[in-house]
Amino acid sequence: MTATGPAVPAGALAEPVERVGRGWTSALSLANGAIWVGWYGPLQILLAAQAEDFAPGTGMSKETLLAWITGAGAVVSLIANPLFGALSDRTTSRRGRRTPWIVAGAAGGALSLLLLGRADGPWTAAAGWCLVQLTLNAAFAAVTAAVPDRVPRFQRGSVGGWLGAAQILGVVGGTALATAAGGTGGGYAACAVFTLVGVLPYVLRYEDLRLPAAVRPGWSPRAFLGSFRLSPRRHPDLAWAWLTRFLINLSNALVLLYLLYYLRDRLHHDDPEQGVLILTAVNGVTLLATVVVGGVWSDRVGRRKPFVVWSGVLMAVATAALAGWQTWPGAIVAAAVLGVGFGVFTSVDFALMTDVLPTALDRGKDLGVINIANALPQVAAPVLAAPVVTYLGGYRVLYAVAAVIGLAGAVLVGRIKGVD
Repeated sequence: MTATGPAVPAGALAEPVERVGRGWTSALSLANGAIWVGWYGPLQILLAAQAEDFAPGTGMSKETLLAWITGAGAVVSLIANPLFGALSDRTTSRRGRRTPWIVAGAAGGALSLLLLGRADGPWTAAAGWCLVQLTLNAAFAAVTAAVPDRVPRFQRGSVGGWLGAAQILGVVGGTALATAAGGTGGGYAACAVFTLVGVLPYVLRYEDLRLPAAVRPGWSPRAFLGSFRLSPRRHPDLAWAWLTRFLINLSNALVLLYLLYYLRDRLHHDDPEQGVLILTAVNGVTLLATVVVGGVWSDRVGRRKPFVVWSGVLMAVATAALAGWQTWPGAIVAAAVLGVGFGVFTSVDFALMTDVLPTALDRGKDLGVINIANALPQVAAPVLAAPVVTYLGGYRVLYAVAAVIGLAGAVLVGRIKGVD
């Protein structure tokens, strides 16, 4: 442990009991935000612009092409996150379990973003985005696993809040960099540099916990692959927590996926790219106003479920407003209310997930499986959204469906029994 780091628990597999300091939390949050810059600069602006350029001649609309590219990347993410989480669980490097994967993932992600910026057609764009998902998920799996490794249960709501704040700042920052850098290539280069530089304070300043080789499980391909199956019967709370996260994230993904096209084609906004940035900023301001407060409040009262339930309900109400109030002022109000709900959900849901993890040895892998609930909506959202927008009623029906899905996720939180 360095002089500036938090107290190291007695071994990498011990349940942490000592509070982590502000410096450690800030550095890990910056690393988390840097990863989200690498994801959301492309998702919000750059991939949509490339899809519009590449769609002519493919026989697909820009919406459908974007759905195929993002869906392919999300499939990679479904595999990569739990895989790299499991590999980090078994890493016995002298730099620790998580740090080598943060470094490798961020460096690989930066290079992949630069390659994506040079894509010259739909196939190279899809391949580049898949490579971005592969590498950045390695870093993300390690960053999230560092929390249950080092943070005691009574502090995870507040730490989750700061990670959530960094996440939305990463979304806003990635959108801003993609918009302001000038051109697709410049946008990707700016996101790549920030992604790499943002992880350096954590990996250079704070020593990671090391896993002794003596306690690492023996290698067996069959046992390794079998470890990814989490039985809902044996771990029902984990299963219900996963499902609630999936449904609420699917609702949110349906809102975000075609936002640029919604402003351009439905609201006829004069500058849709600037409009996306404004809505993202509004959403970010209200999210930042609640994400840390929600996590700290949850820690103080020692409860998680009520916060997740009511944040999900609030998000469903805001999404329904997008269906019924399709104007530019309506979009601004909906973005603000969504930010309030998603802020509380982001911090408290993360703490809830760490509270239901079955074993210390598999924290990274289990969180990776849980994080599938973040990535799978990226696959499901395009599959669901493209036919709805094109054939089944357009954006009004799309956002009504998203509201119902989010409300279902909020209701099912009540099925989790092991967390107050």
